[in-house]
Amino acid sequence: MPWPRIVVVTGMAVALLAAMPGAERLSAQEKNQVMGELQFSGATKVEQESGVWIDGQYVGFVKELKGNKKILLLPGEHQVSVRRAGYKNFEDKVAIQPGTLEPLTVRMEKDPAAQYPAKNAANLKLVVVPDRAAVFVDNGYVGHASDFGGAFRSMTVAPGKHKIRVALPGYHDFETDITLAAKQKSEIKAELVKANVENTAPIN
Repeated sequence: MPWPRIVVVTGMAVALLAAMPGAERLSAQEKNQVMGELQFSGATKVEQESGVWIDGQYVGFVKELKGNKKILLLPGEHQVSVRRAGYKNFEDKVAIQPGTLEPLTVRMEKDPAAQYPAKNAANLKLVVVPDRAAVFVDNGYVGHASDFGGAFRSMTVAPGKHKIRVALPGYHDFETDITLAAKQKSEIKAELVKANVENTAPIN
């Protein structure tokens, strides 16, 4: 069984390392040096609230990937993709060394080809627990759930039928189809159910 290449929660790294062949012969300091940390930064709210994928797996949005949600990676090259609706994907490759910290500054550029709903767009509010989950409309990433909930937050969607998916590492996906009329206001509520982390698939 291949070892996971990404660890989002620091505590998980200890458990993974303890199970590695020969790990019982390593000191605590040596175990801490096996993986490297990838540290994200972004200058504006756009970058801070963009979603992050590493090696095809969604891990969270930029501003939360620190502290107990910092990203620990096995040594080697990793593909990073940062996405936000209305902006071009930020793509980069990072080379991780054991026991080191690799900084990565995210810069998002507006996508001139991005299409926005017409004036007769419907209005859709999402109430999701946990609200840091990624939201997809018709398989396209649009943001995290907290962008579209609360008293003054929602998303505009073109009238018609749409597939809504909400996903977060460590939880089962929530999926539903919704048909919206022009200028209709609607709300979706969902509480994600925790899953066995080993059996969860990458969130694309």
